[in-house]
Amino acid sequence: MSLYSEWNTACEQEREDKEKQDFWDTYFAAETENYKKILANKDKAFEGKLSFLAEKFEMNSTVFTGFLDGINTSLKNELNMDKLKESSPIKLDIDFEKLYFNMLDAKASWLYGLDEWDNVLEKSKRKDIAKEWRVSKQAVSSKIGRNDPCSCGSGKKYKKCCGSN
Repeated sequence: MSLYSEWNTACEQEREDKEKQDFWDTYFAAETENYKKILANKDKAFEGKLSFLAEKFEMNSTVFTGFLDGINTSLKNELNMDKLKESSPIKLDIDFEKLYFNMLDAKASWLYGLDEWDNVLEKSKRKDIAKEWRVSKQAVSSKIGRNDPCSCGSGKKYKKCCGSN
């Protein structure tokens, strides 16, 4: 079984509510510490074998694979999660703007609200990214209103042109 499959099995395991909450509380606390380390060392691309990095981030390989799954879309070169092994070479070369956007998208306020972001992205840049994220979530209607200019380019209102049928 791959590390990624092991992680998914651990996540989906049937647990009592308290045990499930404890599992996720423990994971999110470790995840937060990982991001603090990464943000504090923004100019350093963490790299090495998966098992080495897992140890460096104080996680077992399976849980670290779960962490990699969460950060994967923010990496400049995404990992093939299904093929990861303890001996797999990993390079955490992160696009921090994309990471911030993805944290907003995941509604992970405990991560995008970390003080360590102050040394990575300026506050104005984070506001711009947050605005971009909000805009990306807005519904856009492509429906033409009766009083809108006709899409054929005639200059007439839609109701007096192509919508008059």
